[in-house]
Amino acid sequence: MNCLALAYINKIFFNADNNGMQLSQSIKKIKDVLVSADVITYEFSSAAGKKFALIYVDGLVEKPQLGELVVKPLSGAKAGATAADVRAVLASPEVKEGEDFSMAVEEISYGSAALLIDGESTFFIIGLTKPPGRAVAEPPTQIAVKGPREGFTEDIKVNCALVRKRLKSPDLRLDTIRTGKRSDTAVTICYLADVCNPELPEKIKSQIESHEIDVIADSSYIGRFISSRPRSLFKRSATCEKPDIFCAKISEGRVGILIDGSPIALTVPYMLIEDFQSSEDYFVSSYRATILRALRAVAVAVGILLPATYVAAQLFKLQLIPFKLLLNISSSVSGLPLSPSVEMFLTLFVLEVLNEASIRMPKYVGLAISIVGALVLGETAVTAGIVSTPAIIIVAFSAICLYVVPDLMETTATLRWIFLIIGGSVGTFGLVLFIAFLLCYLVTEQAYGVPFMAPFSPNILHDMGDGFLKRDMFSLSTRPESLKSANKVRLKSNVKGDKE
Repeated sequence: MNCLALAYINKIFFNADNNGMQLSQSIKKIKDVLVSADVITYEFSSAAGKKFALIYVDGLVEKPQLGELVVKPLSGAKAGATAADVRAVLASPEVKEGEDFSMAVEEISYGSAALLIDGESTFFIIGLTKPPGRAVAEPPTQIAVKGPREGFTEDIKVNCALVRKRLKSPDLRLDTIRTGKRSDTAVTICYLADVCNPELPEKIKSQIESHEIDVIADSSYIGRFISSRPRSLFKRSATCEKPDIFCAKISEGRVGILIDGSPIALTVPYMLIEDFQSSEDYFVSSYRATILRALRAVAVAVGILLPATYVAAQLFKLQLIPFKLLLNISSSVSGLPLSPSVEMFLTLFVLEVLNEASIRMPKYVGLAISIVGALVLGETAVTAGIVSTPAIIIVAFSAICLYVVPDLMETTATLRWIFLIIGGSVGTFGLVLFIAFLLCYLVTEQAYGVPFMAPFSPNILHDMGDGFLKRDMFSLSTRPESLKSANKVRLKSNVKGDKE
């Protein structure tokens, strides 16, 4: 809870004598702070005539269980109702005792219920929280043919349980802190104490706590907080929506971050190669995984460079285009009113508009927009002589290539525009210079002491076995050297090779 609210609560409660407080006074002190209409007060009495009150937020508490485990036992109690007597009667598995009413206000805001007793300064916090949320399902952005189907939800307790379900080790640490002056969002730092660098979790906690913001709406906020360069085009933390990927990265020595209200978890340190890997790579043969990783790398390079190279070749370097293909392109672009760079800009702009419209519109309307844009608008533009067929083919193929690695879509789509501007204004020489600049930038970057381009720069031969090349399980018996894990061994086996 934010500092201003706590100061106000302490001013109300700490300056008063709570001993022997009447039930109505206790209720009034809490309701003076929690004045919202969804804060419910339910008063009832025991068989002995003792009065009680339950205060909770409607919609955040499991009311049937509250009635069965709290109200029903107390209503039938005939003995005296001291705090000890009440504690003995309560059947709820999660009960906390307190006398600081600021704690009661805070716990009610989190979704617990406060049980007040007439004439007693002691109250009880009943942990029967049940916030609204969706069920565990397969995430839409990380779909795999083979492997687990479970994905994170917006409930941090469910997400922690999914992690604990896969990592039953006593060395698993789930440290929760709270951030956001008004949202008071729970952030859980997950790591294996005997594997992770012991300085890393504390550094992440201090970076998160050093920022003050009103509301943490999504994990991307935390991603900016823990980034050494929050304005960089390249992200500094990996994102995932599946607990199996999350746990696999933790077991390598990384630190995972779960944020309440977001189904997207973060892991650090981050290396660029992670986005070219898929969870399915570890469930298929190493040969197939190697081919797929190489395919993803080539597809991203083609998606970024193809529009810019096409424009630069038309304007500055026709020799780059094979002669027969050049004749076909010449016949397609003859008579067009637009220059090659403007034509490509226009086509790419239309693609981005259609993409944004199909995402933002309702599902079925978005599908109709995609069909209209792809078939009607594209065909009409070519027939009317506004754009050429090669331009549409290149832009469409470029978009498909970038979607091969969806986690890098934001970065690669932006780089495609930058390369197109350079290719249309400077030509192939400018493209080569910008590629060299980009590579120099990437090889000098690092996060939490781990090089951004590891294991290729610096060249770490051991980690190459899980880079673009995917070696078999028995060849990856130790954890990545680039992560500097405290425990190096992750597989012990006597298997040396094929047995006859």
